[in-house]
Amino acid sequence: MGFREVKRVIFSELYSVYYNTVADIIRTAFQPGTTEKDLQQCVLKEAFSESVLNILPALKSGKWPLLKEDLTPVLRHRPTMPLTLLEKRWLKAIAEDPRVKLFGAAFPALDDVRPLFTKEDYRIYDQYADGDPFEDETYIRHFRLILSAIRENRPVRITMTNRRGKEVWMRFRPKGFEYSVKDDKIRIIATGCRFRQFNLARINSCKYYGGGGPWREKPPEERKQDLTLLIKDERNALERVMLHFAHFEKRAERLEGDRYCLHLKYYESDETEMVIRVLSFGPCVKVLAPSGFVDLIKERLVLQKSCELK
Repeated sequence: MGFREVKRVIFSELYSVYYNTVADIIRTAFQPGTTEKDLQQCVLKEAFSESVLNILPALKSGKWPLLKEDLTPVLRHRPTMPLTLLEKRWLKAIAEDPRVKLFGAAFPALDDVRPLFTKEDYRIYDQYADGDPFEDETYIRHFRLILSAIRENRPVRITMTNRRGKEVWMRFRPKGFEYSVKDDKIRIIATGCRFRQFNLARINSCKYYGGGGPWREKPPEERKQDLTLLIKDERNALERVMLHFAHFEKRAERLEGDRYCLHLKYYESDETEMVIRVLSFGPCVKVLAPSGFVDLIKERLVLQKSCELK
């Protein structure tokens, strides 16, 4: 295995999932009476839904020579996947990232491992220099309280300094975090107030909100919308789309030739962002449904044409 392949296995979530899924398939294949349906369940459980299109065909055809024709394993022993020294060094490097330390995770097993790289080994260009103070104790305390509120679905009350330099207070339910690589800042995704996002570093104080009224009630679940896309696998479009929408709930199916159908779900509040994302793939991706989303695509294209944008 060359350096490029090693790099893809360690640093690509997609390929790491593939290796772990195949290992699970082989372990399952050691059980007497294993069927193709059992192996398919391994893929659905361990990998992405669209992986069914790749993993099992590669194993059955012999392209990946790990199973015999009767679906029994070629190996004599069940596979184990202990971490290599290179993987441990990579994990140690990630664990020392101050953004990872925000979560309070500890890796005592890596205490005697030398990191694969440090922040002195690379330089990020095209990034603002006024990033968040990730190692500041107050910042860390605010992050962990917000994280706990997200997990427990609890409202919080914060004070922050607005753009005019005046301190204001707000109460809301935190829904999640968003990190901007370009700004090097973490934003809080909020519900229950007029602002949808807050810069974490602008918070002066933060605590759980214990008042009564609707703030003690669980907010209604945000509605999800269905979207169906037709993908023409040109210029590696299929892999690019799958990686771009990796964090969405989705299901893929192969049609004929180089055409694939992708069904995914997204939150209604993200509709404008979804239109922009789909348009970024150009003629390689076509919206099949719903008709309302197709109309949004058309409106956006007409607007671009009116501005003489190409």
